Amino acid sequence: MIILASAIDDIGRSFRESFFMFWETFWALVLGFGLSGAVQAFVAREDMEKVLGDHRPRAIARASLFGMVSSSCSYAATAMAKSLFQKGADFVSAMVFMFASTNLVVELGVVLVALLGWQFAAAEFVGGPIMIVLLALTGGFVVRGVLVERARRALQHGIVGGHDHQAMVGVTPERQAELERTPWRKKLRSKAAWSDAASYSMADITMLRRELVIGYVVAGFLAVLVPMGVWNDVFIRGHGFGTSLENVIVGPFIAFISFVCSIGNVPMAAALWHGGISFGGVISFVFADLIALPLVLIYRKYYGTRLALRLFVWFYVVMAVAGLMVEGIFDGLDLVPSSRPKSIVTTHFEWNYTTVLNIIFAGLLGVLYWLYRNRERLGGGGRGYARDPVCGMQVQTANAPARSSIGGHLYFFCSDRCRERFEADPLTRLNRP
Repeated sequence: MIILASAIDDIGRSFRESFFMFWETFWALVLGFGLSGAVQAFVAREDMEKVLGDHRPRAIARASLFGMVSSSCSYAATAMAKSLFQKGADFVSAMVFMFASTNLVVELGVVLVALLGWQFAAAEFVGGPIMIVLLALTGGFVVRGVLVERARRALQHGIVGGHDHQAMVGVTPERQAELERTPWRKKLRSKAAWSDAASYSMADITMLRRELVIGYVVAGFLAVLVPMGVWNDVFIRGHGFGTSLENVIVGPFIAFISFVCSIGNVPMAAALWHGGISFGGVISFVFADLIALPLVLIYRKYYGTRLALRLFVWFYVVMAVAGLMVEGIFDGLDLVPSSRPKSIVTTHFEWNYTTVLNIIFAGLLGVLYWLYRNRERLGGGGRGYARDPVCGMQVQTANAPARSSIGGHLYFFCSDRCRERFEADPLTRLNRP
């Protein structure tokens, strides 16, 4: 009974940890997916090619600036970078945007100051530009040619990770072309246009919901069930440059297997620092939020297996090198802190900026969902699509896998299973006209 009670308590604390990791990043998720939907719906490919069509210094600077003013959530930033690339942005510039949006944002600096001290926040804002420069200098050699163009074609045709993303959205190619031709002032005042943007956002969330759930749940269980001493034991100490080199190499690996992404990895970074790892090891770990395993699986879904593997290796090397360079700079300036925290973070609700932002963005998510559910009435979507009355997925009527005529009404379904469920349940038919 004691063992059972202890196991139940561990499970409960793990889910609690998972929830508060999600709570810390909820508003950023909504912001990121909302912006991603707006880019997909509103921005014309020609415009994106003009602004971010290469990875020359001016385009890299723009990508960095756009990233700084967007989301700090790794998942949302990944979705946004995919949308930019899909719209015609250079692949390296899209990746620079993703790095800037997770490493050069104010809220990340605030959390770093609160949990680790101003030196770590300063190191993040020094290391971010270093990584961006490294990405720009090496990207043309690492990610180019057939793999990139194949990934872009797949995204532009709506085939993402085996899903027909365009059918999930329900915006016809004709409607999309109309949106891109419409003047910005008219688009921004159009309920139909915003309903299309919301449809893109909800489709992205639907497609990535499994990866999101897995990422947060596994991160919570690892944080609770794996003693911090286990993580600290993999870092060597007391060997000068050898310690620094080993720590910045192992730091990203810990991020990869710990599943912790975005701002959620800062508490674990604080715990690692508390346990005795080097300054550079902490920084490379924080940098490595973009190679956590759930995100690598998302890269595979977006860009294919081969390109995802290249991204993983490329990001890993850039993060480790940047961490080592930052430690060298701060050590030379005698800015590496000598004190280590005795406590890390508490898991409870507090009335702070995160709570306020979460309340605001929960309302925004409700608005997005309302626009998505009412897009047909508002004039969005375009012709040629219908909604599956069982699962809610958009189905292209010309190529619907299943259809049924009941009471003079024609229904379209994404699968025979949905059709059978619909026909077998009279209440379903009554409640879903």
